[in-house]
Amino acid sequence: MKRARTGWGPPAIPIPAAFGHLDDAADTWFEDHLRGRRLADALMYGASAAGDHGLLWLALAGLQAARRRDGDWKRPLVRATAGLALESIVVNGPVKWLFRRTRPVNDLPRPRHLRQPRTSSFPSGHATAAFFGAALLRDDDPLWPLYYAIAVVVAASRVHVKIHHASDVIGGILIGAALGELARKMFPLAKESSERQVG
Repeated sequence: MKRARTGWGPPAIPIPAAFGHLDDAADTWFEDHLRGRRLADALMYGASAAGDHGLLWLALAGLQAARRRDGDWKRPLVRATAGLALESIVVNGPVKWLFRRTRPVNDLPRPRHLRQPRTSSFPSGHATAAFFGAALLRDDDPLWPLYYAIAVVVAASRVHVKIHHASDVIGGILIGAALGELARKMFPLAKESSERQVG
């Protein structure tokens, strides 16, 4: 398969054509089961908007810091804030530039307004930030399953609103989860925080 050349620099890395079947099947499922339903649209468009620029995860990190009982909130908050900023720079810069994939075509009016990104469709930045943020926030927090549940909704919302292909979202989930685990190993929380101190 030839690599598409767009603009200056090396050719873009192509997405395997086989992923097109997955993308079409996922799009059809959302069309048949969720799109156009008032509650589903409200949830998915709201999640997609909240996930812009990682603001949802910064807000959750702030709430987590406010819930900490031991006073040791600075390191987790700084790690989450700095990590999300660095993740955004890496993914929305060089990673997306390597692929430069076009976004799904949407000819129909959207039920709610959404910001239209101009970067590459692959990987989904929302999905990457969601699973990266969930990974960092899960340390010492009994609410960690909630963070991953929110991450799933945010990631899925990008397919629902037709701003990403399903394979973009899957790629974003894998990249975000991997970067999150790397960040946790490179910048672990202090030993005295090993017991769950968030309530």
